[in-house]
Amino acid sequence: MPRMTEKMLDSGEPFPGIEMDRVGGGKISLPGDLAGSWGVVLFYRGHW
Repeated sequence: MPRMTEKMLDSGEPFPGIEMDRVGGGKISLPGDLAGSWGVVLFYRGHW
């Protein structure tokens, strides 16, 4: 897969560490909270 920028992830690269608020309260830390299992992360910007 060709790279468009250095910020784009490529196949097999680790997900960068981030922490964010959960909709129902609390926080989620990635990739630590998904360690050892598969997961789907959806980022919704809300508006442009």
